[in-house]
Amino acid sequence: MTEAAELPPAPEQAHEVFGERYADAVRYAELLAEAGVRRGLIGPREVPRLWARHLLNCAVLSEVVPEGVTVCDVGSGAGLPGIPLALVRPDLKITLLEPLLRRTNFLTEVVELLGLDHVTVVRGRAEEVMGKLTPVHVVTARAVAPLDRLAAWGIPLLRPYGEMLALKGDTAEEELKSAAAALTKLGAVETSILHVGEGIVDPLSTVVRVEVGESPGGVRFAAKRAKAARTGRARRRR
Repeated sequence: MTEAAELPPAPEQAHEVFGERYADAVRYAELLAEAGVRRGLIGPREVPRLWARHLLNCAVLSEVVPEGVTVCDVGSGAGLPGIPLALVRPDLKITLLEPLLRRTNFLTEVVELLGLDHVTVVRGRAEEVMGKLTPVHVVTARAVAPLDRLAAWGIPLLRPYGEMLALKGDTAEEELKSAAAALTKLGAVETSILHVGEGIVDPLSTVVRVEVGESPGGVRFAAKRAKAARTGRARRRR
């Protein structure tokens, strides 16, 4: 294994972004640079750019997340963007959804260590938990999959009129165009590309926003949700 480089000091922008949770953000960065690398959750070459490319890049997503909503971070991995978002937004109720055990173990340790009482870790794939998790206002994701595939996993987890916010790179516009037909079938009613983090990150973080109507996931998933709801009510009556 390539030896991890040393974690650089937190930049001045970290104080501004994380505020009173700055010390927790530093601890999280240390955990990523140490246990995260050791367990294969993050590449050792990423350590020198953990702050700019990962923590701050994800934290500025908070600029476009509404107040007081529920969030599901799909394919959370080592907790990006879910953990930085949780550190800056205590008003949110966040679920970190991740299928791999070694990653969910790490996420659970981080959540407990940092005292993130508004964060829940769930092990599973998006297609497995649909109907089991309460639909959320916002789905977030970063570096999980191409947009059309990501949307097929994330959009069905939304409540009506919710939105998916996907952190993307230079391919955002191209991905959005190629996924247009798939997004429409999944119930998307509006899409846009946002740039966030002015004065914090350079280049700015690129976010693809996909807003849905009254049937997130389309007709097929609406039927699945209705069936899951009926099953849930029947269980509660027993």
